[in-house]
Amino acid sequence: MNNSDLAEILIRAVKEADSSDRLLDAVQELAAAGIEEAVPTLIAALGYNNPGAAVAAVDGLIAIGEVAVPPLLELIDDYNYGARAWAIRALAGIGDVRALDTLLEAAKNDFSLSVRRAAARGLGTLRWHQVPPEKLESVQTQVLEALLLISQDPEWVVRYAAVTSLETLAVAVVVTSPDQASRITNQLQQMLDTDADLGVRTRVKFAQEKIQQQQHQEQHQEVFAPKRKLEDTEVTEMPYRGGGRR
Repeated sequence: MNNSDLAEILIRAVKEADSSDRLLDAVQELAAAGIEEAVPTLIAALGYNNPGAAVAAVDGLIAIGEVAVPPLLELIDDYNYGARAWAIRALAGIGDVRALDTLLEAAKNDFSLSVRRAAARGLGTLRWHQVPPEKLESVQTQVLEALLLISQDPEWVVRYAAVTSLETLAVAVVVTSPDQASRITNQLQQMLDTDADLGVRTRVKFAQEKIQQQQHQEQHQEVFAPKRKLEDTEVTEMPYRGGGRR
């Protein structure tokens, strides 16, 4: 059985489900198949009044990945709020930069703390290789500014997610943009000193350790790179003395 035949069978099962339990089972099976043809049906499942099916659909869309992004973005403004919230979770999990504006808006302004949290985490999983090199610094600056704002969210779970994303962004820019990395480390230290929640402060300490490890690793590579280059040159330029005995 090829993927198209399998998709047809699984999609039909979703459409013909006559109870919440059967719908949940059908969506879970469709999501687990990881078939591109399942994307429209999984997106439709985000709008069903069935949270379990919505969770399964989100997981399936994330697993399928980038091909799910255009239809999610195309339809997101037409969703009811519940479906839109699930769609943002899916986009955050995929990490495609085409969803950047949607994630930024949700992370900063959505009234639901769970949506703000998901979007904030999504800003830390963006796939930077998708950004043209000439735009990379400006896009990362845009994300940084948003995360600095989100790190002051009144809900601790959103601040926690912001810390996670600040860590991944710092690791990404530690070499290419030291100024941005410095702004992140300053913000983390401020949160460590002032945040009221122990869980957030603990996560900040973990982030600081990871960033320091990355900085030390990069410094180590810079120190030993010239030596390795010299050694390689010496080996390459060693004169040939012939082989065997004369």
